[in-house]
Amino acid sequence: MKITGISTIVVNAKMRNWVFVRVDTSVPGLYGWGEATLNWKTRAVTGAVEDLAQLMIGTDPRDIEQAVRRMNKHSYYRLGIIGASAISGIEHALWDISAKELGVPVWRLLGGKVRERVDLYSHPGLGEMKTLYEDTFDPSKLIEASQKVLDKGFRAVKVVCIPYSHATTTRAACRNLERLGIALRQGLGDDAAIMVDFHGRAATVSATLEYIKALEPMGPMFVEEPVQPGDTKAMREIVERSPVPIATGERLVGLREFDELLSARACHIVQPDLNHCGGLLEAKKVATLAEIAQAGVAPHNPNGPLAAMASLHFGISTPNFVILEAMPGAVPWYNDVVEGLPEMVDGRWSAPDKPGMGIEVNEKEAAKHPFQQEVLHTQTAVLDDGTLVDW
Repeated sequence: MKITGISTIVVNAKMRNWVFVRVDTSVPGLYGWGEATLNWKTRAVTGAVEDLAQLMIGTDPRDIEQAVRRMNKHSYYRLGIIGASAISGIEHALWDISAKELGVPVWRLLGGKVRERVDLYSHPGLGEMKTLYEDTFDPSKLIEASQKVLDKGFRAVKVVCIPYSHATTTRAACRNLERLGIALRQGLGDDAAIMVDFHGRAATVSATLEYIKALEPMGPMFVEEPVQPGDTKAMREIVERSPVPIATGERLVGLREFDELLSARACHIVQPDLNHCGGLLEAKKVATLAEIAQAGVAPHNPNGPLAAMASLHFGISTPNFVILEAMPGAVPWYNDVVEGLPEMVDGRWSAPDKPGMGIEVNEKEAAKHPFQQEVLHTQTAVLDDGTLVDW
């Protein structure tokens, strides 16, 4: 069996463009699907997939470890988030092909089943950017939007309610955050799990810790990415002083970056994005490091349905998996573009039983939603004096 072609389909889903990757083989009717979605980098990623395809044509798609090594080592220059996302999408498709050939679900090839189902969480507004990033500072709007997530069947929700910040914060900002967190907890009740995404907005450890302290009465399941990625010393200091669990990792690429974080015991929960970290195989290696470091794994996944399925197979087969981020129904036609998605029951997805990833892309429906430039919401990350800060 040989790879005969690698192509992409871009599907605009309002908040982001999904990048679907198709790998064709020399076996008639046997092909695989993956996803390489990356915010605001759609054209760069599709170009990277096209470049990497030249290394893959004519090789055996079942040699997945070798394929990933080939794309990394024979690229010569070390690949960043764009190249790693392209590799991830191709790699997902190789697992799909290998499992389809054997007639088994992908999780069977990842070590088998360690659980029957995985817990899910989503965000206020699902695919609506204004609801997620702007309405979250109004307690009544935040509670209403979060409750709608629970009403859809989720039992957990993640919010982004940290104000744009710099090196310091203010007592007023911290008191507002504390009141917001308490109101959200009271509004949703004790049974709902609530997570808070910091987006690395505070520029210092001291400001970050002030915000974390303000959120303690709410009792978050975890706070995510409290500082910008790559600062292991800062993360370690936060972990040592935080009264709540700390998660991070969505913007890290490859095993080496995760190794530094986990070797330093600098988080309680690691969040590889299977669209960006290098794929399923790399994520499994990260999970092993996390297990040694007594850390859980909660894949970052605000992406499309193919990435969600890859993450589901990962969760079914990974012992220290905690919870999965997913956005089913982010657009009204979500289930039209991809067929075979699992039904959520009691806030969970069960282990797929179909061969491969277990889903099929309807290319005719996908073509109805071509690429559009996403809203560059990062440009709102500006303080009132004109200082540009982290989104």
